[in-house]
Amino acid sequence: MNKTLFLWLLVAVVASSCSFKKDNFSEESSAAINTIAVIIDDQLWNGEVGDSIRNKFASPVLGLPQEEPLFTINQYPVKLFEGFSTDSRNIIIVKKGNETKFEIKENEFSAPQNAVHITGKSTTEIIALLEENAPSIIQKMRDIEIAQNQKIFKDSLLDTKKIQKKFNIDLLIPSKYEYVMRRKNFIWLKSEITSGNTSIIIYQLPWHSIHSGSAVNDIVRTRDSIGRKYIHGSAPRTRMLTEEAYSPYFSKITLANRKTYETKGTWQMKNDFMSGPFINYTIFDKPNKRILVLEGFCYAPSKEKRDLMFELESIIKSIQFQK
Repeated sequence: MNKTLFLWLLVAVVASSCSFKKDNFSEESSAAINTIAVIIDDQLWNGEVGDSIRNKFASPVLGLPQEEPLFTINQYPVKLFEGFSTDSRNIIIVKKGNETKFEIKENEFSAPQNAVHITGKSTTEIIALLEENAPSIIQKMRDIEIAQNQKIFKDSLLDTKKIQKKFNIDLLIPSKYEYVMRRKNFIWLKSEITSGNTSIIIYQLPWHSIHSGSAVNDIVRTRDSIGRKYIHGSAPRTRMLTEEAYSPYFSKITLANRKTYETKGTWQMKNDFMSGPFINYTIFDKPNKRILVLEGFCYAPSKEKRDLMFELESIIKSIQFQK
């Protein structure tokens, strides 16, 4: 082979292997749920910029009994930015440069994906961009992770005709869940896991049973009454109730185009040692003049609970109201 031609071919191969265009990566991201690849040089990562990233994106998840990070962060120096890190659904690329820039690109290297680009002329500028944009970045990352979870569910779904008939809604529920109790206005589904279980309960209430001025108290009172009536331990006189030592986290959101109260906290089994986290969605279903409650909770004393609860959140947020 002509020596000049060989050198040109070699340059082309090297250039191709170092390119980060989307075509060079898999079309489907295979990263673990709730992970972020942070592309940043060690000097920035080990200083104030890294501290800011960790404080924002690895802050403790609200409502869990033990501290667990919002996202698992994997850091890579810029010079090692290759395919193994770009198939993450969530990437944050941070560097110093001659401009101040913040941008989120969708599906830049893989799909689905959020690629966040942050460039500043100084550490101060980079930190300011992180502080200003962290809430919107986190929301986009959580949205893409919920969508990914729901896509995984579709591989093997539970038959939800019983839920459709009773509540006139549909949900994406993995087939590993089973119906363990059905009553007039109440359904309980459970999935067994190693040394524990995860549960979803669905029930409906009269339209005026939750008041805006006392929402948290009304929600706690209602879920405790449901626990007293339906959710008991194996020992006599046990029942689920809301942990009194910690106030639940409360926020107002929109779910399926309906006003919704999201409540996160800890439950315990009265007269027993069982406990765990819960996430409760109280949905004001105005077209049907009712309040619909969907709650997920888990019992997993020997496991981390972030991803278990995130799965339950993803199931509940797949809700669709039937016409």
